[in-house]
Amino acid sequence: MQKRIARKLDLEMLLSRVKPHPTPSPDLEQYTISTDVAATMLHIAAYVNDDIIGKTVLDLGCGTGRLALGAAFLGARQAVGVDIDKTAVKVAFDNSEATGLRQKVQWVAADINAICGTFDTVLQNPPFGVQRRGADRKFLERALEVGKIVYSLHKNVKDKTAFVKLKTGRTSAVKVSPSPFLEKLIEEHGGQIKDVYSMKMTIPYMFSFHTKRRHEFIVDLYAIEKR
Repeated sequence: MQKRIARKLDLEMLLSRVKPHPTPSPDLEQYTISTDVAATMLHIAAYVNDDIIGKTVLDLGCGTGRLALGAAFLGARQAVGVDIDKTAVKVAFDNSEATGLRQKVQWVAADINAICGTFDTVLQNPPFGVQRRGADRKFLERALEVGKIVYSLHKNVKDKTAFVKLKTGRTSAVKVSPSPFLEKLIEEHGGQIKDVYSMKMTIPYMFSFHTKRRHEFIVDLYAIEKR
């Protein structure tokens, strides 16, 4: 278990060693969470809210394992990553070996509905529903079923002030108001929003329909507790 506060730089260095999916699917919206967003998300969960160290943590739709591995590095008592894509899970397992965290994370190749039990904390970077409308809703509902605390990334609510602050590079996260739609959905499924943070996400050119070498956009991190 992590006994001291890990520097964000050390966490980013670890996460930068996590290899992405070799053949990502646009239909599954398999965009690997960027190193800086993952590190900020994990630092908020671990050191602002004390929801990682000594906790059971589930990375829902784990992809190649960046969030689960980061949680294990920070001192989660148990970390589990689940993804429906067997290739992603195989890469996640290889990443756990490469980072020396193989014994601290369990990997499951299955649909998210196959997960049973309750976890202290759920971390997720779900599909945003660009390719499949409502895909993020399915993840959010499942996370609230199995997690006491949920950290979930979603489309930005287009807060112009936050966008300007993040574009300057002077801060990694800005508190914003929640989306009324997500706030209603979360409340309907027994959750209560604690905080919402806007962060700048950068992804490289990945698919044929991309027109830029890299794409920058704003995502919102929802910190949710079950009522």
